[in-house]
Amino acid sequence: MTEKLQKVLADHGFGSRRQMERWITAGRVTVNGQVAGIGARVDATDDIVVDGRKVAKASAASCRIIALNKRAGVIVSRRDPEGRPTVFEDLPRLRAGRWISVGRLDLQTTGLLLLTNDGDLAHCLSHPSTGIDREYAVRVTGVLDDDALNRLKTGVDVNGRVESFSDIRYYDGTGTNHWYHVVLMEGRNREVRDLFASQGVTVNRLKRVRYGPVILPAWLPRGAREEMGADDVAQLRATVGMATGKPARRKLPSRSMLIPYPGLS
Repeated sequence: MTEKLQKVLADHGFGSRRQMERWITAGRVTVNGQVAGIGARVDATDDIVVDGRKVAKASAASCRIIALNKRAGVIVSRRDPEGRPTVFEDLPRLRAGRWISVGRLDLQTTGLLLLTNDGDLAHCLSHPSTGIDREYAVRVTGVLDDDALNRLKTGVDVNGRVESFSDIRYYDGTGTNHWYHVVLMEGRNREVRDLFASQGVTVNRLKRVRYGPVILPAWLPRGAREEMGADDVAQLRATVGMATGKPARRKLPSRSMLIPYPGLS
Protein backbone atom coordinates (compact mmCIF):
# COMPACT_ATOMS: atom_id res chain seq x y z
CA MET A 1 0.00 0.00 0.00
CA THR A 2 1.37 3.41 -0.97
CA GLU A 3 0.70 6.87 0.47
CA LYS A 4 1.40 10.37 -0.76
CA LEU A 5 4.87 11.52 0.22
CA GLN A 6 3.66 14.76 1.79
CA LYS A 7 1.24 12.83 4.02
CA VAL A 8 3.97 10.47 5.18
CA LEU A 9 6.25 13.38 6.05
CA ALA A 10 3.43 15.13 7.91
CA ASP A 11 2.66 11.91 9.81
CA HIS A 12 6.30 11.84 10.89
CA GLY A 13 6.01 15.32 12.36
CA PHE A 14 7.96 17.43 9.87
CA GLY A 15 5.08 19.85 9.32
CA SER A 16 1.70 20.17 7.65
CA ARG A 17 1.00 18.62 4.23
CA ARG A 18 1.09 22.05 2.59
CA GLN A 19 4.48 22.79 4.12
CA MET A 20 5.77 19.40 2.97
CA GLU A 21 4.56 20.13 -0.57
CA ARG A 22 6.68 23.28 -0.53
CA TRP A 23 9.68 21.30 0.71
CA ILE A 24 9.20 18.73 -2.06
CA THR A 25 8.89 21.46 -4.70
CA ALA A 26 12.10 23.04 -3.37
CA GLY A 27 13.96 19.75 -3.90
CA ARG A 28 14.59 19.14 -0.20
CA VAL A 29 13.25 15.55 -0.25
CA THR A 30 14.63 12.45 -1.97
CA VAL A 31 13.13 8.98 -2.27
CA ASN A 32 15.49 6.09 -2.94
CA GLY A 33 18.23 8.55 -3.93
CA GLN A 34 16.14 10.53 -6.40
CA VAL A 35 14.77 14.05 -5.87
CA ALA A 36 11.05 13.62 -5.24
CA GLY A 37 8.31 15.46 -7.08
CA ILE A 38 4.79 16.50 -6.14
CA GLY A 39 2.46 13.53 -6.42
CA ALA A 40 5.11 10.98 -5.45
CA ARG A 41 3.81 7.97 -3.56
CA VAL A 42 5.86 5.81 -1.20
CA ASP A 43 5.52 2.58 0.71
CA ALA A 44 7.20 0.96 3.70
CA THR A 45 10.23 -0.18 1.63
CA ASP A 46 11.21 3.29 0.40
CA ASP A 47 14.14 5.28 1.80
CA ILE A 48 13.17 8.91 2.44
CA VAL A 49 15.72 11.67 3.06
CA VAL A 50 14.89 15.24 4.09
CA ASP A 51 17.66 17.86 3.86
CA GLY A 52 20.25 15.10 3.76
CA ARG A 53 18.91 13.36 6.86
CA LYS A 54 17.45 9.89 6.53
CA VAL A 55 14.08 9.44 8.17
CA ALA A 56 12.12 6.39 9.19
CA LYS A 57 10.53 4.14 6.64
CA ALA A 58 7.26 5.24 5.11
CA SER A 59 5.03 3.31 7.48
CA ALA A 60 3.00 5.69 9.64
CA ALA A 61 4.44 6.69 12.98
CA SER A 62 2.39 6.37 16.15
CA CYS A 63 0.66 9.63 16.88
CA ARG A 64 1.76 11.09 20.20
CA ILE A 65 0.44 14.16 22.01
CA ILE A 66 1.85 15.93 25.07
CA ALA A 67 -0.10 18.34 27.26
CA LEU A 68 2.20 20.93 28.82
CA ASN A 69 1.29 23.40 31.58
CA LYS A 70 3.48 26.21 30.30
CA ARG A 71 5.18 28.59 32.73
CA ALA A 72 5.60 32.32 32.15
CA GLY A 73 8.98 33.28 30.71
CA VAL A 74 9.23 30.20 28.46
CA ILE A 75 9.03 30.69 24.70
CA VAL A 76 7.31 28.50 22.10
CA SER A 77 10.27 28.34 19.75
CA ARG A 78 13.03 25.83 19.08
CA ARG A 79 15.83 28.35 19.46
CA ASP A 80 16.14 31.73 21.11
CA PRO A 81 19.06 34.10 20.47
CA GLU A 82 18.54 35.54 23.96
CA GLY A 83 19.01 32.14 25.56
CA ARG A 84 15.59 31.97 27.21
CA PRO A 85 14.14 28.53 28.01
CA THR A 86 11.89 26.97 25.36
CA VAL A 87 9.06 24.45 25.56
CA PHE A 88 11.05 22.08 23.33
CA GLU A 89 13.77 21.50 25.91
CA ASP A 90 13.88 18.06 27.53
CA LEU A 91 10.95 16.61 25.55
CA PRO A 92 10.90 12.82 25.04
CA ARG A 93 13.09 11.67 22.17
CA LEU A 94 11.38 10.62 18.95
CA ARG A 95 12.69 7.91 16.67
CA ALA A 96 11.58 9.96 13.68
CA GLY A 97 10.21 13.43 13.05
CA ARG A 98 9.99 16.15 15.66
CA TRP A 99 7.66 17.68 18.21
CA ILE A 100 5.37 20.42 16.83
CA SER A 101 3.43 22.90 18.95
CA VAL A 102 -0.28 23.20 18.30
CA GLY A 103 -0.50 26.97 18.02
CA ARG A 104 1.55 29.22 20.27
CA LEU A 105 1.48 31.02 23.59
CA ASP A 106 3.42 34.24 24.04
CA LEU A 107 6.22 34.68 26.56
CA GLN A 108 4.09 35.64 29.57
CA THR A 109 1.00 33.53 28.80
CA THR A 110 0.76 30.34 30.84
CA GLY A 111 -1.34 27.20 30.72
CA LEU A 112 -2.25 24.50 28.24
CA LEU A 113 0.02 23.92 25.25
CA LEU A 114 -0.30 20.80 23.12
CA LEU A 115 2.67 19.27 21.30
CA THR A 116 2.46 16.41 18.82
CA ASN A 117 4.66 14.50 16.40
CA ASP A 118 1.87 14.56 13.78
CA GLY A 119 2.10 17.60 11.50
CA ASP A 120 -1.33 17.06 9.96
CA LEU A 121 -2.97 16.88 13.38
CA ALA A 122 -1.21 20.06 14.51
CA HIS A 123 -2.43 21.82 11.37
CA CYS A 124 -6.03 20.61 11.77
CA LEU A 125 -6.22 21.59 15.43
CA SER A 126 -4.82 25.08 14.88
CA HIS A 127 -6.46 26.06 11.58
CA PRO A 128 -9.57 28.28 12.02
CA SER A 129 -11.57 26.30 9.43
CA THR A 130 -11.63 23.28 11.75
CA GLY A 131 -13.71 25.21 14.30
CA ILE A 132 -11.67 24.32 17.40
CA ASP A 133 -12.03 27.00 20.09
CA ARG A 134 -9.70 28.05 22.92
CA GLU A 135 -10.61 29.14 26.43
CA TYR A 136 -8.53 31.47 28.61
CA ALA A 137 -8.67 32.59 32.23
CA VAL A 138 -7.86 36.31 32.27
CA ARG A 139 -7.07 38.55 35.25
CA VAL A 140 -7.49 42.25 34.59
CA THR A 141 -7.09 45.48 36.48
CA GLY A 142 -10.63 46.84 36.70
CA VAL A 143 -14.18 45.63 36.09
CA LEU A 144 -16.17 45.62 32.85
CA ASP A 145 -19.78 46.75 32.80
CA ASP A 146 -22.51 45.00 30.80
CA ASP A 147 -22.10 47.32 27.82
CA ALA A 148 -18.39 46.54 27.60
CA LEU A 149 -19.08 42.80 27.82
CA ASN A 150 -21.61 43.04 25.01
CA ARG A 151 -19.19 45.01 22.83
CA LEU A 152 -16.51 42.37 23.32
CA LYS A 153 -18.94 39.70 22.11
CA THR A 154 -20.40 41.63 19.17
CA GLY A 155 -17.05 42.99 17.93
CA VAL A 156 -14.74 45.95 18.40
CA ASP A 157 -12.11 47.54 16.20
CA VAL A 158 -8.60 46.41 17.13
CA ASN A 159 -5.86 47.90 14.96
CA GLY A 160 -8.21 48.19 11.99
CA ARG A 161 -9.65 44.69 12.37
CA VAL A 162 -12.96 43.71 13.98
CA GLU A 163 -12.25 41.25 16.80
CA SER A 164 -14.52 39.60 19.36
CA PHE A 165 -14.82 36.83 21.92
CA SER A 166 -17.28 34.06 21.12
CA ASP A 167 -18.01 34.05 24.87
CA ILE A 168 -16.95 36.07 27.91
CA ARG A 169 -18.02 35.49 31.51
CA TYR A 170 -17.12 37.14 34.81
CA TYR A 171 -15.49 34.64 37.18
CA ASP A 172 -14.52 36.34 40.45
CA GLY A 173 -12.24 38.91 42.04
CA THR A 174 -11.74 41.50 44.78
CA GLY A 175 -10.21 44.94 44.91
CA THR A 176 -8.60 45.96 41.64
CA ASN A 177 -8.04 42.46 40.22
CA HIS A 178 -10.89 40.55 38.60
CA TRP A 179 -10.99 37.28 36.65
CA TYR A 180 -12.88 36.56 33.43
CA HIS A 181 -13.10 33.47 31.25
CA VAL A 182 -13.10 34.11 27.50
CA VAL A 183 -13.39 31.91 24.43
CA LEU A 184 -11.72 32.55 21.06
CA MET A 185 -11.85 30.72 17.75
CA GLU A 186 -8.30 31.64 16.67
CA GLY A 187 -6.21 33.31 19.35
CA ARG A 188 -3.99 35.61 17.30
CA ASN A 189 -0.95 37.23 18.90
CA ARG A 190 -2.03 39.62 21.69
CA GLU A 191 -5.70 39.26 20.71
CA VAL A 192 -6.95 38.77 24.29
CA ARG A 193 -4.87 41.62 25.65
CA ASP A 194 -5.85 43.98 22.82
CA LEU A 195 -9.56 43.21 23.21
CA PHE A 196 -9.54 44.02 26.91
CA ALA A 197 -7.40 47.11 26.28
CA SER A 198 -10.07 48.37 23.86
CA GLN A 199 -12.40 48.62 26.87
CA GLY A 200 -9.90 50.43 29.06
CA VAL A 201 -8.68 47.54 31.23
CA THR A 202 -5.25 45.92 31.36
CA VAL A 203 -4.57 42.18 31.41
CA ASN A 204 -2.04 41.26 34.11
CA ARG A 205 -2.38 37.46 33.94
CA LEU A 206 -3.38 35.22 31.05
CA LYS A 207 -3.72 31.46 31.18
CA ARG A 208 -5.08 29.02 28.59
CA VAL A 209 -7.28 26.46 30.31
CA ARG A 210 -8.80 24.59 27.36
CA TYR A 211 -8.02 23.82 23.73
CA GLY A 212 -11.13 22.40 22.05
CA PRO A 213 -12.01 19.24 23.98
CA VAL A 214 -8.66 19.16 25.84
CA ILE A 215 -8.70 20.73 29.30
CA LEU A 216 -5.73 21.75 31.42
CA PRO A 217 -5.79 18.99 34.07
CA ALA A 218 -6.01 20.21 37.65
CA TRP A 219 -3.44 17.57 38.58
CA LEU A 220 -0.79 18.87 36.13
CA PRO A 221 1.56 21.28 37.98
CA ARG A 222 2.87 24.45 36.36
CA GLY A 223 5.83 23.63 34.15
CA ALA A 224 4.98 19.92 34.05
CA ARG A 225 3.88 17.82 31.08
CA GLU A 226 2.08 14.54 30.57
CA GLU A 227 1.58 12.41 27.48
CA MET A 228 -1.99 11.83 26.42
CA GLY A 229 -3.40 8.31 26.63
CA ALA A 230 -4.11 6.27 23.49
CA ASP A 231 -7.91 6.55 23.87
CA ASP A 232 -7.72 10.34 24.16
CA VAL A 233 -5.40 10.53 21.13
CA ALA A 234 -7.82 8.47 19.05
CA GLN A 235 -10.83 10.55 20.13
CA LEU A 236 -9.04 13.84 19.50
CA ARG A 237 -8.04 12.73 16.00
CA ALA A 238 -11.61 11.62 15.35
CA THR A 239 -13.02 15.01 16.29
CA VAL A 240 -11.07 16.66 13.46
CA GLY A 241 -11.96 13.89 11.00
CA MET A 242 -8.65 12.02 11.06
CA ALA A 243 -8.07 8.29 11.28
CA THR A 244 -7.48 7.13 14.83
CA GLY A 245 -3.90 6.12 14.08
CA LYS A 246 -1.70 3.39 15.51
CA PRO A 247 -1.73 3.23 19.33
CA ALA A 248 1.48 3.97 21.16
CA ARG A 249 3.22 0.95 22.67
CA ARG A 250 4.35 2.58 25.91
CA LYS A 251 2.18 2.60 29.00
CA LEU A 252 0.28 5.88 29.19
CA PRO A 253 -1.89 7.47 31.89
CA SER A 254 -5.51 6.37 32.11
CA ARG A 255 -6.69 9.80 33.31
CA SER A 256 -8.57 11.47 30.48
CA MET A 257 -7.86 15.07 29.50
CA LEU A 258 -10.96 15.38 27.31
CA ILE A 259 -14.42 16.81 27.93
CA PRO A 260 -17.60 16.34 25.85
CA TYR A 261 -17.28 18.34 22.65
CA PRO A 262 -19.16 18.61 19.32
CA GLY A 263 -18.07 15.77 17.05
CA LEU A 264 -16.34 13.94 19.89
CA SER A 265 -17.94 10.69 20.95
